[in-house]
Amino acid sequence: MRRRHFLSAMAATLPALGCAGRLFAAPASAPRFLLVFLRGGYDCANVLVPYASDFYFESRPNIAIARPAGKTDDALVLDTNWALAPALRESIGALYAKKQAAFVPFAGTDDLSRSHFETQDSIERGLPLNRHDFHDGFMARLATVLGARAAPIAFTDALPLTFDGGGDIPNVSLRNVGKAPFDERQSAMLSGMYREHHLHAAVADGLQLRQHVAEEFAADAQAANRGAINARGFALQAERVARLMREQYRLGFIDVGGWDTHVNQGGAQGQLAANLDGLGRGLAAYAAALGSEWNDTVVAVISEFGRTFRENGNRGTDHGHGTAYWLLGGGIAGGRIAGEQVTVQSSTLLQNRDFPVLNDYRALLGGLFMRLWGLDRAQLERVFPQSTPHDLRLV
Repeated sequence: MRRRHFLSAMAATLPALGCAGRLFAAPASAPRFLLVFLRGGYDCANVLVPYASDFYFESRPNIAIARPAGKTDDALVLDTNWALAPALRESIGALYAKKQAAFVPFAGTDDLSRSHFETQDSIERGLPLNRHDFHDGFMARLATVLGARAAPIAFTDALPLTFDGGGDIPNVSLRNVGKAPFDERQSAMLSGMYREHHLHAAVADGLQLRQHVAEEFAADAQAANRGAINARGFALQAERVARLMREQYRLGFIDVGGWDTHVNQGGAQGQLAANLDGLGRGLAAYAAALGSEWNDTVVAVISEFGRTFRENGNRGTDHGHGTAYWLLGGGIAGGRIAGEQVTVQSSTLLQNRDFPVLNDYRALLGGLFMRLWGLDRAQLERVFPQSTPHDLRLV
């Protein structure tokens, strides 16, 4: 078979083997960082519930979560102002009780476009708003600064913008896992076709990576139909991600969709609660699967923006501005609500509709990276140009 015919036949399963194929191995002592991006702009006010605010309940007559009163569907008290959605009680709530989870409300970017794509791209680049370097992501710059300590990977269908410009960074799709993309014969044929080609090493690395991941995932694929979470559930995927982060990688990115809740969002039950349940279980499973390595791990959960504070006419919420970030890890100084805050009331909303942004994401993550890896100001300037790190002492 001619090479071009073989490649055409395999095009449906062949990823970009070159820049998506390199295998990394970090020093065993290197800390781990996983960025979880909730695409769609999740409603932080029904996750981190401002239960001390009467304005919250007035603004959400149909979707507000009840004040803590000991019932299953009530919010879980975190401090005198904030409570946690009941869908996260057993997962993130348990981590918070162990001081392994913290929240930063009023977080985000100064981008006011309220466009999913523009704001996601802006955050993934991590640049000042007046700079538009489309092929320059902040996690790629971080990987460059960290060097051998990084061992980066993206658990995505395609390499995300945040890793763009970083060279040979692998990405692995979690959509159809458990089956090797090529058998040994096919892998040998494809590798042989490139034997004299300058891309031979990249192709070989790509085949090795995909074979390794397929083997790691195959054992769990059979368990997909057992519990409430199937093979596509985030919890099962998170356990697989944990294996690779535990054994080989140290700087990871994963995105989770389904957070654009304009219609019938629900309160303690419903669309948002179901998504939170899966996400929370996944993050708890990730922590458990890391074992003792969880103590050297930090997970940041972010989103492009929050949502309107008042519910809309469809019992949902629309594109907003400020949101809440989650920080998780076995060694963090958790069990608290961190960062600059204001009382939640009508007068403190941005443009009388959204949470304001009081904790800039670049400053927040810069301070976190400074503590996690001991980066100096010059190194942080390379990761987040023209940003002053804000150390919340969470690590």
